[in-house]
Amino acid sequence: MNPVEASVSQITAPLGTAPAGTAPPGTAPPGTGPRTEGRRERKKQRTRDALIEAAMELFAAQGYEGTAVHEITDAVDVSERTFFRYFASKEDLALSFVRDGAATFAAALAARPPEEEPLTAARAAFHISLRQLAGQLPSYLSVIRLIEATPALLAAHLRYVHEHDDEIIQVLAEREGVDPATDRRPRVLAAVIGSVVFLANRDWLAAGRQDPEAMAAAFDGYADALRPALAGRWSAR
Repeated sequence: MNPVEASVSQITAPLGTAPAGTAPPGTAPPGTGPRTEGRRERKKQRTRDALIEAAMELFAAQGYEGTAVHEITDAVDVSERTFFRYFASKEDLALSFVRDGAATFAAALAARPPEEEPLTAARAAFHISLRQLAGQLPSYLSVIRLIEATPALLAAHLRYVHEHDDEIIQVLAEREGVDPATDRRPRVLAAVIGSVVFLANRDWLAAGRQDPEAMAAAFDGYADALRPALAGRWSAR
């Protein structure tokens, strides 16, 4: 083979083969693939968790209003640009547990067996979402206390719940095969669930407990009171 033929053979490999030094078609380039993607996602999650943890410590020490974004990033030794890749604002960080919890609850509710009645399915979904939160309870409790004590965050929390009720309403409507535009029941139950979670959170905080079982018991206690509160008389006369 002369030099010209050798050069041509290097750039015109037979069909189905790859030129020397390159990966075959359909093969991920070096440094990519599920393992690399998994490491990247774990690293991103660690950074996000570190930002939340640092923020909670700073909020507790100097207040929400008295904490600047650059102080959070300094504590983690990352740039403010990195912070804004994870959170739109300081408020967004503070409400991240609320947002994540709502998404987990909606997914668990959608996955419940179709034969369960709506309230039973909602209770089971709440227990599932609470179990997934178990390892983050200290941070979750800190966030709930922070929201309760900070008017701006409380307003933002209520706004978020109001704006994202539609997701739960849609899941409930699809489970029951009704149209939420004409059937009020999905909206009523979504509002009731939100109120029960609020009341259970309040009791949980007041009791000073940090275990998920206490929160589950508080939620179930209010859920058990729904039917007696809404139907019939409360006491004999």
